This record gives sequence, structure tokens and C-alpha cells, in this order.
Amino acid sequence: MAAQIIDGKKIADEVRAEIKQEVAELKGQGIEPGLAVVLVGEDPASQVYVNNKHKACGEAGIYSEVHRLPGDTPQDELLSLIDRLNSDKKIHGILVQLPLPKHIAEKAVVNAISPIKDVDGFGPANVGNLVIGDDCFYPCTPHGIMVMLDKIGVDLKGQRAVVVGRSNIVGKPVAMMLLQRHATVTMCHTKTRDLAWECRQGDVLVVAAGRPRVITGEMIKEGAVVIDVGVNRLENGKLCGDVDFESASQVAAWITPVPGGVGPMTITMLLKNTLEAAKRQ
Repeated sequence: MAAQIIDGKKIADEVRAEIKQEVAELKGQGIEPGLAVVLVGEDPASQVYVNNKHKACGEAGIYSEVHRLPGDTPQDELLSLIDRLNSDKKIHGILVQLPLPKHIAEKAVVNAISPIKDVDGFGPANVGNLVIGDDCFYPCTPHGIMVMLDKIGVDLKGQRAVVVGRSNIVGKPVAMMLLQRHATVTMCHTKTRDLAWECRQGDVLVVAAGRPRVITGEMIKEGAVVIDVGVNRLENGKLCGDVDFESASQVAAWITPVPGGVGPMTITMLLKNTLEAAKRQ
């Protein structure tokens, strides 16, 4: 039996409608949530992401400003801008679009953003709070994954969750969030022995490996929930995930497509974090 599709766009639309409603209520109290996005350089993919974020803010009623800096902007100048945004009362969230040009230290930039405005959830204060289970801003993609699991009614308590990929952006934080929901979590990576066996233990399988179609149907437990975070462009120009959708969808109970799965949730959770930041501040 073919898997049921987890429609990320539909779920994102539902959550965005809720956000829009809450933003309107907050504005009624005289508070307008505000997001500042900083883009350094001319990376085409980054420009698309930034434009999408700006548009999404507008649709949700969130104030948004984009700071576009040349690729050769000195690090000190970028840090000075972040410092100004940290003090700006109309800005509740700050996002610096990654990757940054090679001459700028990503760690220094991420650390410079005030924890109460770190709506990407990448700063050490928010990461630390996530690990100890304290109040924090969740990184947007893992946060979106958890909302998707909630929306399809997955009770994670006691379930085996397998995460493929150990990045700071997806793999590590989503493992922590699954753990907080009382799942038994296994993390896999390039050095994992017998990846296929490990994956087959997962009632929930989250794949963020960064390699096209690395997980096939025979590596998936029958009836599993499969969340494919990967976005890879093939030689023919088509997009595919880190999971081989064709074979995986014959085994899984639920599966996210690429595109249209996890992708739409990421910007949605950025809006949610910005709204939350405005409430807190």
C-alpha cells in the first residue's frame, strides 16, 4: 500500500493563517512584530530565500526590512549593523542569511545576535537551552518537522526515531527535540556502520544527509513515518530528496515529498518565532 503524503504546503498554509490572526491581535495591542534579514553578497539561492522571507512577512502582516550588503563588506561593518539591530525597538527578530562570504567568521556573526532576537535559533544561548530542555527559539526546519508530526497525529512517546545527518541546522537539533518528546533517538552519519540496518529500526525516520536518494525503500521499516529534509538538484534540473521517494513510498505509512514537504514549513516557523519574539519583548 502506498504511503500517505504529508502535504507541507497545506500544513504551512494552516499555520500561517493562525500566525496572521495572532499578528493582527498583537497589532491591536499596539505591537507590530518586526524582522530584519541581512544578506551579504550576491549568492542567487540566498537572494531567492531572502525575497521569499520578505514576501511571507508581508502576507502575515509582519514588518520586515532587508539589509543587502556587498560581498566584500568587512566583518566589523556587519557586526556593527547587528549591534544596531539588537538595539532597534521595532525589530524583534534578526536573521543573517547563510552562507556568508569566506572572509567573515560565521560563528562571530551568529554569536553577535541577541538571544532574544535570534529567531533562527542558531546562537549558543538558544542551542544550549534546547539541549537542557529550557525555553528557547527552536531552529526553523526542525521546528517545522515537529509541527508536521503533530499535525498527522504521531505520538512520539516510546517510539524509535532515527535521524540521518548530524548538522547543527537540522540533525542535532531535531534529535534533541525528538528526545524531549520521549522518543528513543539514534543518530546516524557518514561513519555509521550498517546504515540500512539502523534506518530499519526507525518508527520515525528523519533524513537530512545532503545526498540525493541515499535512503531507499529497503532501508525503511514497514509503516514508518519518513521525513525527507534533503533538496538536491539533479542533472536534468529536477529536484529530489535524500530519500528515494519511489521505493520509500511503497513501504512507509507517511512520507514527505520533495518539493512540497519540509520546505514550506521552514519560513513558516521563522514567522512563528518572530511573532513569539515580539510577544516576549
